[in-house]
Amino acid sequence: MTDTSAQGAPPRSGIARIVGASLIGTTVEWYDFFLYGSAAALVFNTLFFPTSDPLVGTLIAFVTYAIGFVARPLGGVVFGHFGDRVGRKKLLVLSLLLMGGATFAMGLLPTYETIGVGAPILLTVLRLVQGFALGGEWGGAVLIVSEHGGDKHRGFWASWPQAGAPGGNLLATGVLALLAAVQSDEAFLSWGWRVPFLLSGVLVVIGLWIRVSVSESPVFLAAQAKARAEAERGGREQAPVVEVFRRNWREVLTAIGTRFGENISYYLLTSFLLVYVTVHLGLPRSTALNAVLIGSAVHFVTIPLWGALSDRLGRRPVTLIGSVGMAVWAFVFFALVDGKSFAVITLSVTVGLLLHGAMYGPQAAFISEMFDTKVRYSGASMGSQLASIVAGALAPIVAVELLKDFDSSLPLSLYLGGAALVTSLTVFFARETRGRDLARDQASPDTAVPSGRPGAGAAQAAERG
Repeated sequence: MTDTSAQGAPPRSGIARIVGASLIGTTVEWYDFFLYGSAAALVFNTLFFPTSDPLVGTLIAFVTYAIGFVARPLGGVVFGHFGDRVGRKKLLVLSLLLMGGATFAMGLLPTYETIGVGAPILLTVLRLVQGFALGGEWGGAVLIVSEHGGDKHRGFWASWPQAGAPGGNLLATGVLALLAAVQSDEAFLSWGWRVPFLLSGVLVVIGLWIRVSVSESPVFLAAQAKARAEAERGGREQAPVVEVFRRNWREVLTAIGTRFGENISYYLLTSFLLVYVTVHLGLPRSTALNAVLIGSAVHFVTIPLWGALSDRLGRRPVTLIGSVGMAVWAFVFFALVDGKSFAVITLSVTVGLLLHGAMYGPQAAFISEMFDTKVRYSGASMGSQLASIVAGALAPIVAVELLKDFDSSLPLSLYLGGAALVTSLTVFFARETRGRDLARDQASPDTAVPSGRPGAGAAQAAERG
């Protein structure tokens, strides 16, 4: 068995290769997923859901956008079950194939003008496939890094797959911004929007080539061997998802609350901003695209820095910096954007994404450390993906509806600030997990060292008992 303690962590070159494979894979998958969100705000409202009111068409487009989130918990259950039974690596390859295939197919779809109602139906089906694939991607990508790395620097290493989200958004927004800059609106609506979707096919091939080269998690292999030995002695093991809801429902709720404000803030700062700037403020789409592009670049670079800081301060303090900061920034953000200055809009997005990164960077290690190995894929996936329904899926829809009903940014600020407050309260009352040995069960002593205090893990275990 490979020692995955801080002292027995794999060589830097080994963990760097694993991190690189996870980062590239998650970047490709998030590129596919965010590309739909950007297209929903910019073109799908007219090509697949034409109405006389631009906001109504956008609202319908975002409903199909939300359907992808609804499929994510199902993907989390299915991928989590098999990921906890057969391994992390195989499921990561499958998720990448499903996501890439669905996105490439979107680029070939006929529009409403060509086949009528069949166009949005086909688009919705492919969106479901995207959501299902992404529901299984997140847990596997962060776990295979978390379980390869040592305890001391887990926050830093595990935050790199998290950087795949802004990386994918950066790539999707960058391609769309480039096309918008070199094409007329007519050409972009006619065929240009298809190019980023078809490009996904090339990106998936690259991602697969890198992802199949990584080794399976040593922590998982050891747990699998232990489970087989117990089965040979006549022991019976429940399905991982059943075990999670029977014994770890508090951790699942904590994961949901941790992701709640983070999820809502991200989709308001990126996908919804495209609607707010173009439809409500009447500015060119390039203004919003370029602002998100610059903000995402800063976001990508700083997420691992927040993860590294959580290795020093703890997961909770760093997450609280982001969530409390976001609760305040919610009331500054839209006021600044309403000024219609590109520089100020860019600054607003960048600061918002910096605060989001403080929540998002430590999150992979924080949630991974909440669960034992035999249910970790299921537990992390379920907590994360259930949050995607109540938070990320509804965020653009709620925001568009608030904007349509009140024609004011104040309700949007209240919505964003309230979501950040939910995460702040959840994390404030959560247990610190920094320093936990992932190879040991929660019941074992010294599995976590909250706030860096020696022996705190044993006290925490006694508290559970």
